[in-house]
Amino acid sequence: MSTSSSTSRQLRWLCACYFFFFSILGTMVPYLGVFFENRGFNPQEIGFLLAILMATRIVAPNVWAKVADRTGMRAELIKMGAGAAALAYLSFFYHGGFVYMALSLALYTFFWNAILAQLEVITLETLGENASRYGQIRSWGSVGYICLVVGAGFAIGQWGTEVLPYIGLSLFIGMLASALPLPANRLVRDTSQVRPPLQWNRAIIWFLVSAMLLQMSAGPFYGFFVLYLKQAGYSESSAGIFVALGAMAEIVMFMFAPRLLGRYGVNTLLIVSIGMTCLRWLLVAFGVDSVLWLGFSQLLHAFTFGLTHAASIQFVHKHFDASHRSQGQALYASLSFGVGGALGTWICGYIWGDGSGAVWSWVFAAVCAFAAMLAVFFIPKDKPSVAAHTA
Repeated sequence: MSTSSSTSRQLRWLCACYFFFFSILGTMVPYLGVFFENRGFNPQEIGFLLAILMATRIVAPNVWAKVADRTGMRAELIKMGAGAAALAYLSFFYHGGFVYMALSLALYTFFWNAILAQLEVITLETLGENASRYGQIRSWGSVGYICLVVGAGFAIGQWGTEVLPYIGLSLFIGMLASALPLPANRLVRDTSQVRPPLQWNRAIIWFLVSAMLLQMSAGPFYGFFVLYLKQAGYSESSAGIFVALGAMAEIVMFMFAPRLLGRYGVNTLLIVSIGMTCLRWLLVAFGVDSVLWLGFSQLLHAFTFGLTHAASIQFVHKHFDASHRSQGQALYASLSFGVGGALGTWICGYIWGDGSGAVWSWVFAAVCAFAAMLAVFFIPKDKPSVAAHTA
């Protein structure tokens, strides 16, 4: 088999891995709040449980990244993580109490959250000089997210929230099946040379601070968006359509991201994207009764995640050398989605209260996004990438 054919085949399986990984996200994140509410948990308990979903991203990616960077066993770790997560997810079928559910979440998300950083590294290394094609590969994750966020919404409306574990388990099995064909291209390192330590600098530190604050701002969206829409009179299926609208906008943005990165650079795009995110949360806070304003706020997801994530992945790939790439992706995932996401979700659980503080949780989100935008101004200005110019 030629190298070109082998690379194309691997990219197809990577597309499938992204599809199933983000299908799981599209099923779990929007609807877990409703799922836990129907199992009898109060808003504070729901906020804590959803914070666990984010908090395991603090530990898991870094643990697995150290193994991956030292051994080069990235594909093997994806397969192991997918299989272990599928097995651990079986615990979700049992109707346990708060402590049981917290342990169940911690167990399966420890393995699940370890997958994405390795997937990002393998994708960028497989693309090589064609790194600008990353958005095309990653967009399959958005397609999976759309399919399941809409499908799961209708399924819950039809059969209730207890259908969620069955959907989730089938997706975990699909993730494992997609990961198994990935070749074990184990990187052989020269053990006679000492691996250089990670070099911290001002750019990396302020980038991670900004990423953490941005994901704090997404706390109410991850944990309470569907509950918020239900409180405003929308159904689960309608909420799913609004979430899917955001994911569709994200796919479109991934198509334009390489050109935008080439023309404007990472710093400028992060400032614009995070500024749009601040506007988005204010629209959700005060425009929820208007389908038009709510729909427009979801279109801004193209900036909140699409453009921000494309710029962030390029930043990490550029500022971490080959021997620290898994660690760089893990730091980005753990400090932003992990620390930031967990703190944002947990704090919003308390602001939310009995539902009377719902609007203020979105105001809190807007403040966090504004702080994230200010942090970007402290990152030394980057230069547009050559790869992006050639897109």
